[in-house]
Amino acid sequence: MIEAGLNMEFIRRSEKPFSAGVELAAGMGYKYVEPMLHNGRELMSEAGYYHSVSMEEDPHFIKDILDAHGLSSSAVSAHCPLMRPEISVMYLQRAVQFAAILKAPVVNTDESYRPAWIADDEVWPVMRYTLKSVLRVAERYGIAIAIEPHQAISKTTDGLMRLATLIEHPLLRVNYDTGNAYLAGEDIYEALDRIGPRLVHMHAKDISVAHSEAERGKVSGTPVGCACGDGVVDWARVISIIRKHGFSGVLSVECGSPEEAVRSLEHLRTCIATGRATTA
Repeated sequence: MIEAGLNMEFIRRSEKPFSAGVELAAGMGYKYVEPMLHNGRELMSEAGYYHSVSMEEDPHFIKDILDAHGLSSSAVSAHCPLMRPEISVMYLQRAVQFAAILKAPVVNTDESYRPAWIADDEVWPVMRYTLKSVLRVAERYGIAIAIEPHQAISKTTDGLMRLATLIEHPLLRVNYDTGNAYLAGEDIYEALDRIGPRLVHMHAKDISVAHSEAERGKVSGTPVGCACGDGVVDWARVISIIRKHGFSGVLSVECGSPEEAVRSLEHLRTCIATGRATTA
């Protein structure tokens, strides 16, 4: 089964809380959403102007919101600097425990920024330590840790695969973001063929022609894309490739508005229903 879900970034510019986003997503016909988690407390979320969820909240209350609207969580978004274990180990371990209560099978993250004081020969051992520490907890709960292409290392398919295989563990997987990888200059179709066996979740992010012309090859990612079907990504081809590799999971739409979320769902459902059996 391949299904379309919705990353909560779709209401970031709407200044609405998590609960409002869940209600909107359910009204559109989505079955899955992807909450974004943060540590501590901050004004915008507390005041109801932002969709991010504090891990200091009891996760059962967040699960209640999802249940009230008949939605499930495809994953949680928990991006953090893997090269700073003093931050990332506790943050990701806590995100795993939070995800377990939400019954979200995946915690999405990326390597984030590289601190200036981390030398070239320290990059991989430090991230390996972080991931090994986190996977001890992920294993207990059966939650996958999925690396997303988003920064200096993971923006390339080679870097992403090296990071996602830094430890041989069945729960270290890939959350492929089509928009980030495309803007970084990658051939996303070739990449998906290579990543396919490790794919556990996907950010369905399309990129408009104008956005592509302005930034492709100059950036390693972008917060949100346009509606799926409005941009440069061939979603029928994407679905054909991942289906060939036996992917069963959620394409979590990352777009910038409720209107784009509606169009994305319609387009992805059509592609899923009528997708080609093999790549073009």
